[in-house]
Amino acid sequence: MTTPVTGAGPRTLLALASTAVALAAADTYVVVLALTDMMSGVGLGLDNLQRAAPIISGFLLGYIAVLPLIGRLADVISRSRILLGCLAIFVIGSGITALAVDLDVLVAGRVVQGVGGGGLVPATLALVADLWPPGRRGMPLGMVGAVQELGSVLGPLLGAAVLVVADWRAIFWLNVVLGILLAVAIGFVTRGSEERGRPRILTWVLGVATAGLLWLTLAAPPSLATDVYLGLPFVPFAGDSRVFTPIGLVTALLALALAAMTVRRWWPPLRESDVPGALLLGTALGCVVLTFSSADPETEVVGPLGYALLPVALVAAIAYVWRHRTAASPLVPRGTVRGRTPWALLVSLLVGVALVAVVVDVPLFSRLTTSGSQTDAAMELVKFLVAVPVGALLGGWILRWVGDGLSAGVGLVLASGGLLAMSGWDRGSLDELSSTVTLALVGLGLGMALAPVNDAALADSPQHAHGTASSLVVVARMVGMVVGLALLTGVGLHRYYQAVEALPREQQTDGQALLDAALLQVHTVFVGAAGAALVGAVLALVFLGIRRREGSGSLARGFGVEE
Repeated sequence: MTTPVTGAGPRTLLALASTAVALAAADTYVVVLALTDMMSGVGLGLDNLQRAAPIISGFLLGYIAVLPLIGRLADVISRSRILLGCLAIFVIGSGITALAVDLDVLVAGRVVQGVGGGGLVPATLALVADLWPPGRRGMPLGMVGAVQELGSVLGPLLGAAVLVVADWRAIFWLNVVLGILLAVAIGFVTRGSEERGRPRILTWVLGVATAGLLWLTLAAPPSLATDVYLGLPFVPFAGDSRVFTPIGLVTALLALALAAMTVRRWWPPLRESDVPGALLLGTALGCVVLTFSSADPETEVVGPLGYALLPVALVAAIAYVWRHRTAASPLVPRGTVRGRTPWALLVSLLVGVALVAVVVDVPLFSRLTTSGSQTDAAMELVKFLVAVPVGALLGGWILRWVGDGLSAGVGLVLASGGLLAMSGWDRGSLDELSSTVTLALVGLGLGMALAPVNDAALADSPQHAHGTASSLVVVARMVGMVVGLALLTGVGLHRYYQAVEALPREQQTDGQALLDAALLQVHTVFVGAAGAALVGAVLALVFLGIRRREGSGSLARGFGVEE
């Protein structure tokens, strides 16, 4: 057994890991203001907005679909190696995104970013379980949740600040720089904590060469690509793609050679993590994400490929259940989803439904009822987003005295009440101080539920499955956001069209009458979100526990070093 690191090192590692989580969370929303510039950078006009949807859904796909596998890997190998690996993937994805000049490469970069960014979350949450015993994890879990939500707040602001002085590509180059700095810092903190083999110089050389050729392939420097002789490797085999070129082919071959040379290091943990199960569960989750995230909210609940993808998701889910029952070592270890864990997952899903309703419909309400710009609408949302990390800290802090269910339940009751109040807002509501108080109350309440659901899932799952349990909590919340947005918007639009059809013919083109119908749609979404929060509150109060659970005073496993 490798000796775990104790003292300041593990806690410093947790701080660095939380910073990495904030960086990845910021990247989720950083494209909000840069999307039109990114579309222009890959040759899309504003009339092709639907084609740009994969820029956002691609990140979600990578984030959600691979989370269970990375969570399981965090249980098989050390947390620090997972953190470094996920940071490396995030950096590579950011570099690909920054260099992209066509949509396919841009979306591929965003998917890779999502894989790396999403994987940071379960590894960091599992670190908390390693460092703090049951009964004392509330505050650190709250801190992780707070920095994750703080990253969501800072993302659009960071994007706006970069766009003032540079173009959209600089946003992702900044990710590369910050990711490398964090990786170096984590490597420094964890030095000597694991048994390391002798450095393989050839592997490092091949890795650097592959990265360099990837940069040359995607950047295609004009001084080389336009030269009569030096430009030959950059001539596409067909079309104008920078990938399907001689230099792109060489890069792919080098990457395959690197994978073959290192297969003995990465294949055993992958095999132990149940790759077939990960493919099945990832397929099911990916189909759900693509079905709902690609839908046009103004016309449909299910995306254009949804009726083909949902049956695939169902078949993959059934196949995963069979795999889980028959595999010797399934992706989600048997006994992980037990006790309060399934209820924590359900509460997390409902929190996601309520969160996304506010994130999407508060700016929409602002645009409908005020003459402000999109930036002004975003600032209304900031009132909510700032309160979420505060609530996350508060929810974790009060776990010192109360149970997970009471902390989450009280928060969700507050959120439900605030959302019901928002369902009664009229044209002048955002000019009143009470709207700011209501938004802050909803953010505070939803934030209070973040730490308790993680704490309940970690406390009731086996120690060897903490990474997996953490990943499932995150997956549940993200699925709630994706599916909840589509369903609530669909119900709201149904009421909108009903209201328009009920109008007298002469009023069906009247601006004020149509505005009233649009407000009815937004109010419907807020009512639905209030219902989700209230159901979550009841489940938390009934099933997650009212009283605080005592834990031992010892550290669990350092910071996840293999035993």
